[in-house]
Amino acid sequence: MSASQAEHSVDPLENQRQITRAPDRRIIPPLNFCPVEKQLYRSGQPSLINQSFLQQLHLKTILWLASEEPMEDFLDYCSAQNINIEFVGMINDYNYTNINPWDSLDERTIQNALELICNKENYPLLVCCGMGRHRTGAVIGCLRRLQGWNLASVSEEYRRFSGARGGRILVELLIESFDVSSVSSDPDKLPDFLKKSVHERK
Repeated sequence: MSASQAEHSVDPLENQRQITRAPDRRIIPPLNFCPVEKQLYRSGQPSLINQSFLQQLHLKTILWLASEEPMEDFLDYCSAQNINIEFVGMINDYNYTNINPWDSLDERTIQNALELICNKENYPLLVCCGMGRHRTGAVIGCLRRLQGWNLASVSEEYRRFSGARGGRILVELLIESFDVSSVSSDPDKLPDFLKKSVHERK
C-alpha cells in the first residue's frame, strides 16, 4: 500500500471508537427467544426488560402454556398493548380432563395450541411458557411434525432449547406419538408455511 493510499484508507474501527456509552434504549429478547416461522416466535416468559423488544414484533396473540399464571407485569403489558393471551396450559376449559393437575402438558393442550397456531388471524404470535423449554418445545415439536419434519430433526430442535440438563424423554415420546390428524384447521386461515404440508396430509 502506498503512502497516499494509507492516508485515505478507511479504518473499520473508526466508528466503534466513537461509542462512549451504552444506548439509552436496550432491546433484549426474552429467554430462549427464537423465530419459528414468519411472524411465529417462541420464548420463555418475557419480563420487564424484554418489553422494548416485544414491541418490535407487533404481537397480536400470545399462547401461554405454563400451568401457573404469568407475572403481573407481563399481564399488564399485554393489556396495555392489546395483545390477546390464550391460557392454553392452565387448568381450565382447555384441559379440564387432564389426569395430572400438576402438569397441564397433554395431547389436548397441544391440540388446542396448534389449532390457534393454524389460524393466521392470530398472527404475529408468540408461544411461551416459564422457561421456553419443555412445554413450548412440545408444542413446537408437534408443529414440526404437522409440517412433515422427520423425528430426528424434531428431537434435535427440542434438545437445542432444553438446556444443559437435556430434554425430557416423556416430552419427546409425547411429540412422537401425537396424532397430527386430530388438529382441525380452516384451509382459508392457514399460514402460508402450513398450507402445503396440511394439504398433503389430507
